[in-house]
Amino acid sequence: LLCWPAIERLLDVRPGGRILDIACGNGLTSRRLAKLGFEVEAFDFSTAMIEKAIKRTDEFSNKIHYQVLDATSETDLLKLGEGKFEGAICNMALFDMAEIDPLFRALAQLLRPGGCFVFSVLHPCFNNPHSALVAETEDRSGRVITEYSVKVKKYMTTSVEYSVALPDQPELQLIFHRPIQALLEAGFSTGFVLDGLEERTFPS
Repeated sequence: LLCWPAIERLLDVRPGGRILDIACGNGLTSRRLAKLGFEVEAFDFSTAMIEKAIKRTDEFSNKIHYQVLDATSETDLLKLGEGKFEGAICNMALFDMAEIDPLFRALAQLLRPGGCFVFSVLHPCFNNPHSALVAETEDRSGRVITEYSVKVKKYMTTSVEYSVALPDQPELQLIFHRPIQALLEAGFSTGFVLDGLEERTFPS
């Protein structure tokens, strides 16, 4: 809900165009794209997630093609077809990838001239394995006020850490932390230019 309005605004592709949905998970973004009139090719590294996506996509089965694929393998990505896509999306998944350079190199060839790549991530400054939530309580004229903030540590350090996405999840997961500079440089080095950026927040 937080990301989608921005993704839709930044995706400079007319309905009917072909979109690549990278690390599609259970197909939520793919189904949203199909509902808007796009032709979607979607992939994920997890066979289990692709099976879930297929089961949930009866309504748009003629507009979405799912497959299992490794987003860190440039060779496998290029098999999708050079110049095949008007746009590509990666919604909340780059921090799950050990490498992102192969993906950007492949996208430079998979996208048609003028094609766009839209990705979303948790803000790496405030959502990284080293940041800490700080609570400060003070008495203001008889009212006890608690304010919360984030203490940022090691933001500029690219790192790999085990973390938790959901309470009580059975296993820890790897998080690949990269500062914004590293995320954008992966695109700049392969010829992409930045023409849109939104930092989304929930209403305070």
